[in-house]
Amino acid sequence: MKAKAAFLDRDGVLIVDSGYPHKAEDLVFIDAAAAAIRRLRHAGFHIVVVTNQSGVARGLFTLDQMHAFHTLMRERLAADGADIDAIYTCPYLPDAPVAEFSHPNHPDRKPNPGMVLRAIADLDLDPDRSILIGDKDSDMEAARRAGVTGARFHGGDLDAFVAMLAM
Repeated sequence: MKAKAAFLDRDGVLIVDSGYPHKAEDLVFIDAAAAAIRRLRHAGFHIVVVTNQSGVARGLFTLDQMHAFHTLMRERLAADGADIDAIYTCPYLPDAPVAEFSHPNHPDRKPNPGMVLRAIADLDLDPDRSILIGDKDSDMEAARRAGVTGARFHGGDLDAFVAMLAM
């Protein structure tokens, strides 16, 4: 049997969306984010972050800065017993100021399902048993297009939200 995954959006789900967070001081976790990841892992889910990162395309930060931020995020969560299996990012944006990241409709940019579909293939995941937790319409549309269940998080305690999901 293929593994199941919890696909998690980053800004607004795992961390506070402070407007293109990319510095250590921007890394503020949503209430009970680590506990939610531990709960999902205990239920047998792989943890995969799927996040649009248009700040790269806007020239607000570099790919290296984004990767360093994700390394720090993973380290802090792991120190709290909450491991992430993979992070998929989409730094592309239509008409982006940084030309190399300009793309009219990149297949990875949510609401397109590319990041989710790549993770499903890369990690041999079962979309029928997987879930995407996001805070925006684009997250829910990406889930629908990828054939996974979407769950809309409206803020607050992420672990309490996860506890209410039928898993």
